[in-house]
Amino acid sequence: MNQHENRDEETLFGSAPPPREEVRTDLPNAARMYDYYLGGSTNFAADREAAEAGSAAMPHAREYARANRAFLQRAVTFLAGNGIDQFIDLGSGIPTVGNVHEVAGQFNQRARVAYVDHEPVAVAHAQRLLNDLSGVTMTLADIRDPEAVLSAPGVAELLDFSRPVGLLAVAVLPFVPDQDEAREVLATYRGVCAPGSHLVLSHISALSATPQQVAAAEEVMARTPTPVRWRAPHEIEELLEGFSPVDPGLVPLPLWRPDSTVTEDEVNIANAYGAVGRLDG
Repeated sequence: MNQHENRDEETLFGSAPPPREEVRTDLPNAARMYDYYLGGSTNFAADREAAEAGSAAMPHAREYARANRAFLQRAVTFLAGNGIDQFIDLGSGIPTVGNVHEVAGQFNQRARVAYVDHEPVAVAHAQRLLNDLSGVTMTLADIRDPEAVLSAPGVAELLDFSRPVGLLAVAVLPFVPDQDEAREVLATYRGVCAPGSHLVLSHISALSATPQQVAAAEEVMARTPTPVRWRAPHEIEELLEGFSPVDPGLVPLPLWRPDSTVTEDEVNIANAYGAVGRLDG
């Protein structure tokens, strides 16, 4: 490990020990790359290098990350405004400024949020950030193992699944490349949710990206521990199975209930679709 990486670890973990799971600072990680795209500091040199390679392959990678964050905020605002006061954020990454607990807290200061991620650095950093907050937890678990997620104390002891829950799957399902597995994973989570629960879903998809750029971006991520799959809109729609989409349905991310006028260029460079679905009784 070089001197720069040592400084990185000191900055991220402070005086607290790193998580028990081995942290590979020499391998890029999707959660830390995403943090870099958003302008965060919870990333290592390998993450920054891979993120720049991703930007070279798909020039609008940063816009994609920002569009997802803005969509998450609008969707949580919608759910909280409609009475949802508990959320589980699957593959949350690092819950930085403007994340779920802050948005939901504007509507209900007693809102409960369970963040879940499988990346040790993201979890350790988040636990430091959230340590003094009540009603907010961060769990180290793989969202592809719903039973482990749902039985984890930070989830099971915080959320009441007999009441409606906001199930957030924002920019995470590309990391479950197999379509059948992605559907099964969501079906398991859906199965424990009460009627009135909502799924918030976003997914990378080619709008302005060319087939060559998609292939190059997938190739960059194939060199990391977390390969991705871009999905066509009809494949993303399949992931909403069991939920009734609320207006305007599955649309390019910037067009989902925008706060202001959206340009065609902003729509295209986001390269992602999103939807919110309601679980009916």
